[in-house]
Amino acid sequence: MKVAVLGAGVTGIAATWYLQKAGHEVTVIDRQAAPAMETSFANGGQISVSHAEPWANPQAPAKLWKWLGQEDAPLLFRLRLDIHQWLWGLAFLRECTHERTRHNIQQIVALGLYSRASLQTLRTETGIAYDALTRGILHFYTDKQEFDNAQEPAQLMRDYGCDLRMVSAEECVAIEPALATMRGQLAGGSMTASDESGDAHKFTEELARLCAQAGVAFRYGADILGLLREGERVSGVVVEADRKRETIAADAFVVCMGSYSPRLLGPLGVHLSVYPAKGYSVTMPVADPARAHTVSLTDDEHKLVFSRLGDRLRIAGTAEFNGYNLELNEVRCQAILRRAVELFPGAGDASRAEFWTGLRPATPSNLPYVGKTRYPNLYIDTGHGTLGWTLACGSGRAIADIISGRKPEVDFRFYGTP
Repeated sequence: MKVAVLGAGVTGIAATWYLQKAGHEVTVIDRQAAPAMETSFANGGQISVSHAEPWANPQAPAKLWKWLGQEDAPLLFRLRLDIHQWLWGLAFLRECTHERTRHNIQQIVALGLYSRASLQTLRTETGIAYDALTRGILHFYTDKQEFDNAQEPAQLMRDYGCDLRMVSAEECVAIEPALATMRGQLAGGSMTASDESGDAHKFTEELARLCAQAGVAFRYGADILGLLREGERVSGVVVEADRKRETIAADAFVVCMGSYSPRLLGPLGVHLSVYPAKGYSVTMPVADPARAHTVSLTDDEHKLVFSRLGDRLRIAGTAEFNGYNLELNEVRCQAILRRAVELFPGAGDASRAEFWTGLRPATPSNLPYVGKTRYPNLYIDTGHGTLGWTLACGSGRAIADIISGRKPEVDFRFYGTP
């Protein structure tokens, strides 16, 4: 079958890998000149099943109220005259019940465990290199109330198969000695030894290279303008490259365009509750290896993740709901850098810090849209929010199964299923 994959980020390339392995003839289309040049370019780098607690949880409404208007808040709604933002926000609030949180955690853990295992198998089979570290992820808390609130979702994650264990402040320092400088601030933490980290951009580049070697065609520098419909099927995708328009035909189409997926699908009557959540990252060289962390970390109070990518430190996080705006906010950038220097003084060369921002495709529930639409040859793999890197291989493997007429091996409520 000829399959067109729309989008060359980590989710699109992962889907492409599994589609070509299933025997399909795949063409990847992306507006950038290379893979992973947008949201997958400089993300937090974590493969984090332990991040299964969604943003929408019973504590979220009170936090959002406290953070409203705070420029450096971990989660900032910059209210706009945007009906999509308001509808998304209302849907988000509906997901903040105990019942919905429990359901969403179960779904995220199931797909996350499957995805992490799929990535590990892929890595073993291909020898792909991307600054991978398999030393786990340590969440640390500097607020006692936050640590106490983490107990219930942690138990839920354990119930659903995540090997997360709560640890004391002393254990946090034993796991990651670089935390010793802030021992007095620590309330405790949680450790998931099977979680990982790595450079999503490098991974996507290398996997795209392997896909090309396997015969996948890539159409870079092609703006995707729309999908054409003939009756109840999609017949082609209209693209523009070098000021020339053309229609690319295929037997099946997979939309992996992140935050831009709703714009493409809306005219066909496929409506997704996806809104761009602008995230930020700081990358800087390691200045003193003795002071730099080697275990991937999550600062839950500030909603930041810390990854060691070879000789670089990557700090990423926060979310700003401000439409499709991609301007770097200096206040938010400096807040991330300031927190990194405060926690690990001298670890990185702050004078050479590089700042980045990208639009993460967020759903109110944190559950991605993976599955088939009402058009029998149109599929979606999008809406992964902050977990695109974590869920990419599992989502890609599952969508390849669905397109191939097989039932995916993971117990996940796929989009378009009864």
